[in-house]
Amino acid sequence: MTETAELMQVDIKVYMNDVGQRARAAARDIGRAETGTKNAALNAIADRIDAKAGVLKQANGKDLEAGRANGLDEALLDRLELTDARIAAMSEGLRQIAALPDPVGEIADLAYRPSGIQVGRMRVPLGVIGIIYESRPNVTADAAGLCLKAGNAAILRGGSEAIHSNQAIAGCIRDGLTEVGLPADVVQVIETTDRAAVGELLKMKDSVDVIIPRGGKGLIERISNESEIPVIKHLDGICHVYIDDDADFRKAVSVAFNAKTQRYGTCNTMETLLVADAVAAEVLPDLCTHFEKEEVEMRGCERTRALVDGVNPASDEDWDTEYLAPILAIRVVDGLDDAIEHINTHSSQHTDAIITENYSHARRFLREVDSSSVMVNASTRFADGFEYGLGAEIGISTDKLHARGPVGLEGLTSQKFVVLGDGHVRS
Repeated sequence: MTETAELMQVDIKVYMNDVGQRARAAARDIGRAETGTKNAALNAIADRIDAKAGVLKQANGKDLEAGRANGLDEALLDRLELTDARIAAMSEGLRQIAALPDPVGEIADLAYRPSGIQVGRMRVPLGVIGIIYESRPNVTADAAGLCLKAGNAAILRGGSEAIHSNQAIAGCIRDGLTEVGLPADVVQVIETTDRAAVGELLKMKDSVDVIIPRGGKGLIERISNESEIPVIKHLDGICHVYIDDDADFRKAVSVAFNAKTQRYGTCNTMETLLVADAVAAEVLPDLCTHFEKEEVEMRGCERTRALVDGVNPASDEDWDTEYLAPILAIRVVDGLDDAIEHINTHSSQHTDAIITENYSHARRFLREVDSSSVMVNASTRFADGFEYGLGAEIGISTDKLHARGPVGLEGLTSQKFVVLGDGHVRS
């Protein structure tokens, strides 16, 4: 390592350590802030974003110019761009978060114990949340708003391709916080594009309580493997729809078609269709005709290909693939047991659905499928914080501890036991 490289590495360590210490101090202030103060900050940030739309677009223009020069494809450039509509959506999103109920301080399950004490659980902030994300600069405002409302300090590290946009949004956040008397350090957006900053952030156990990655599988895998701090994440969205032998065929066709074609590039899109053998000959040809019209490539097992022309053979890898594209794996299964076994073997534990009119089958599917969202007679595309009534989400978690499924405000908090007594002593 050269002397210059060593100096840069030391500087990154010093910089990130300072960021962490300031975040920890700010977490104490935002953790005890009143709901009205937090809401005022969110609305003040939204006002700043509206007022500085021109500044944001100018900064974003620098990122777009650099992205084109660096060969970013059109899809990534589209994600990177801040249009007037997207800027307005950022500010509106912050106002919506301000309108949501504040989970911090809620006491649940308060009950008297035989000793006379009352025991309950109070919802409290997690503390300091580090969020690492790619491309979309609107995530800066969304993540800041959710962390703030849940009483947490945030350290945000966006992609290098959006550095100017993210820093411009960060200026609006700082202005809004200071306007209402909260420390600007409640939300810090990392100012360097050096990837070493991510490595340092993942080691800051004394300063950071939780890491949340948002981006592609490669980013999330790297963070999950390297982080010394608990991570809230999901790697894949290998979602299934199972058409049961007691399904209503009209519902089956409608739900499965929507689950695949409503949007292809989302983590809650169906990637594998399972159909009970008893009804496959009746439902599959009709459903596959719908998919053909949408130019969805179908890859099926031998039983599927025997029933429907134009289906390509499925490989073993297809059952474990998140396509994020107009490609669908199809398998005919013997029945409910076979479907549950397939899902629990190949699912990424994101979202899985059954189409059935059989109450017992529905109950078994809900109980035995081990995923963060399990549905009956509904499209997997509903696995979303807004659709679940959370108001907003920071992402989807397929972990089993703490938060699972769409992570909204409540998922950015924890609980502690509280005990109320009146001079009680234990005998």
